[in-house]
Amino acid sequence: MNIHDIREQFPILHQEVNGNPLVYLDSAATSQKPLKVIEAVDKYYREYNSNVHRGVHTLGTRATDGYEGAREKVRKFINASSTEEVIFTRGTTTALNTIAASYGRANVGEGDEIVITYMEHHSNIIPWQQVAKATGATLKYIPLTDDGSLDLEEVRNTVTSNTKIVAVMHVSNVLGTINPVKEIARIAHENEAVMVVDGAQSAPHMKVDVQDLDCDFYAFSGHKMGGPTGIGVLYGKKALLEKMEPVEFGGEMIDFVNLYDSTWKELPWKFEGGTPIIAGAIGLGAAIDFLEDVGLDNIAAHEHKLAQYALEKLSTVEGITIYGPKERAGVVTFNLDEVHPHDVATVLDAEGIAVRAGHHCAQPLMKYLNVSATARASFYLYNTEEEIDRFVSSLIKTKEYFTNVF
Repeated sequence: MNIHDIREQFPILHQEVNGNPLVYLDSAATSQKPLKVIEAVDKYYREYNSNVHRGVHTLGTRATDGYEGAREKVRKFINASSTEEVIFTRGTTTALNTIAASYGRANVGEGDEIVITYMEHHSNIIPWQQVAKATGATLKYIPLTDDGSLDLEEVRNTVTSNTKIVAVMHVSNVLGTINPVKEIARIAHENEAVMVVDGAQSAPHMKVDVQDLDCDFYAFSGHKMGGPTGIGVLYGKKALLEKMEPVEFGGEMIDFVNLYDSTWKELPWKFEGGTPIIAGAIGLGAAIDFLEDVGLDNIAAHEHKLAQYALEKLSTVEGITIYGPKERAGVVTFNLDEVHPHDVATVLDAEGIAVRAGHHCAQPLMKYLNVSATARASFYLYNTEEEIDRFVSSLIKTKEYFTNVF
């Protein structure tokens, strides 16, 4: 993995921000896009822009081939057993909402339980809150260990024979915790519950095999893995998807429409109402090609090395609190004593360093950690140890500045 060659593929990185070379440490929010993706989307619009599935003309055929070809790339990428199990959505949020609205409301009732964790993103909390309110089910939370991990014994204590759904993020966008979703899925299935995995922070960074994980549903977004915004994937086991009703209705997803009733297309199209996100899917296919050329194992190893390097360097900063376990994905979330995270992010931005500040769409976790907000640096395949050195150096200057001023 040649980091110089990889960085050359990302044109946005080669610029100055506020008079300093850009250091982009916000890939957990959205990743930058390689030339291969930019060119694939541009080529679609320049050369064969057309709707899919409906037309028999040449451009329509090329667009359909590109769109469905991307679905096959996704299938291989996550090792789904069939393209019928790969549904294109607007992103992880839409995928999780689809699962909750279609499967959840039809299969959960009063007295049943939905189990999630305190570290979940809002997108994997609010849909289940709504299902619980609509059905009378109970929403339960698996507690965290002191370092922000999940103890499988606590999972066993929380998941019961009344549990119908267990929904857990694969990797925490705040703590960097890599959850043992394969083992959690086994516990869920022992209790005849289905396993939903939020893969927004895992699919871009490590090999994912949905059959090995034995999850029932898996959701992720294109924009966090080098692909375009507005495109995501819902994976579901075929047997479950076939029984589920669509949540959007209109063109593309119908078989026959009569005056008072209609029937749906087969999988996966019954969940893709309207003109789909054609350019986004083609761009996502190009992103998958790029990531597989680099190698997911290489990306995971590189990010693990960066995370450990960052933890080592940050431990020298006086007055810093770092959240999450030592062994983690490429995310470091922290606070500086007496300095608000937004102030930290503003000063770092003046140095050309982009980090995230706020609650990171995880307010229950912030409350669990007894903080209102944190700052977060997140890494991807294009980041370097030299960038982390600049980040830590600027963080020390930030601390000194606020200490001297106030």
